[in-house]
Amino acid sequence: MKDGFTKLATDFLSSIVFLALYFTTGSVVLATSVAITGAVIYVIYARVKGRELGFMTYASLALVIVLAAATLLTNDPRFVLAKPSIAHFAIGAIMLKRGWMLRYMPPIVNETIPEYVTLAGYAWAALMFALGAGAIAVAITGDLKLWAIYVSVVAVGAKVIAFAVQYVVFRVVIINRSRAAKA
Repeated sequence: MKDGFTKLATDFLSSIVFLALYFTTGSVVLATSVAITGAVIYVIYARVKGRELGFMTYASLALVIVLAAATLLTNDPRFVLAKPSIAHFAIGAIMLKRGWMLRYMPPIVNETIPEYVTLAGYAWAALMFALGAGAIAVAITGDLKLWAIYVSVVAVGAKVIAFAVQYVVFRVVIINRSRAAKA
């Protein structure tokens, strides 16, 4: 679990650095340049340390470079703000694969309620698409503070709530099915 959070944080490190610098300096050029440099340095550092980097790391680096270049050419920070939306859309598309969640579930869940796991996988995909669309809608307004709140509070909060709801629903259904099987 810790490894997953570490990978997620490094994938979004450039966005975090961008926001922090932009809010403190007000300079789009400085914030964007440092974000690009940070993303490139991270990849070089990981390669030197012999870490295997997945597709998402390279895709994230490419997005940072392309979107940052658009930001620098237009002096408009909204291009960099699109990165989390693209990540949400990509993850949502991956989550459309039937049964993707089954490998992450404990055996009792897979044995008792596999159909619920499949439905939950589609619900997660829908959530990712909705969060991506929401981030774009907020980014279009140009209000960086509102966007930062959306990405850091609303999007994260929605995922935490979805996880909690899924956990409770799965637990209740498994308990009810176990009681019904014993009766």
